[in-house]
Amino acid sequence: MGGVLLGLLSEGPRLIASLPRNSPELARAAADGGAEALKVHLNVTHQASGTHFGSLCEEREALEAILAVGLPTGIVPGTGERLPSREEMCELSAMGFDFFDLFARDMPAWMASFDGMTRTAAVDPGFPLDSVPELAALGLEIIEAAVVRPEGYGRPVSIGDIAVYRRLRRVTELPIIVPTERAIQPEDVPALIEDVGVNAIMIGAVVTGREAQPLRASTKRFAAAISAIRD
Repeated sequence: MGGVLLGLLSEGPRLIASLPRNSPELARAAADGGAEALKVHLNVTHQASGTHFGSLCEEREALEAILAVGLPTGIVPGTGERLPSREEMCELSAMGFDFFDLFARDMPAWMASFDGMTRTAAVDPGFPLDSVPELAALGLEIIEAAVVRPEGYGRPVSIGDIAVYRRLRRVTELPIIVPTERAIQPEDVPALIEDVGVNAIMIGAVVTGREAQPLRASTKRFAAAISAIRD
């Protein structure tokens, strides 16, 4: 279908902020820092941030306030243990979410043709790279390269990581988002964008912290690094 984020990615590398909590204050801090899109979560305990995100009923008020910030916003609507129904996905679309993001291993087959939001598949360390081209054939529109094992979260990005990202880039023409599972730094951005060819960096708790002030400061540093390449 093609949403706002997908259009932005076609124009140059972008910065996405994955919020460590569904907090309007954090959304505003990310926007102030130069984030160009946001991502939030439902029905999941996020490993990198250690935060539990509740149901739509529990999180709705905060999510509506985050959407009111005005940036294109995506949502992880659940995990393998708690996946959304078609009705819930339609409700999220009606609320104004621009894209959804689920691990390919968890995503129900019917979601590949859901046209209410841009369809994003996260590829985990166990997903075979030779199957990645099939995701586009099935209707997915963006790839999230969530290829770091949990025990590696927070460590510096390595040449091995760069090699995996490059291999992923070679097997798909879809836009690729790299999340900060590793402690990616602004000085790593040129290698990821210029050498690998990723389309967006998605910063999260590993590099932003969990409070507004450090999140805003971290976002500014990454926004400057990406802007220097794009401009």
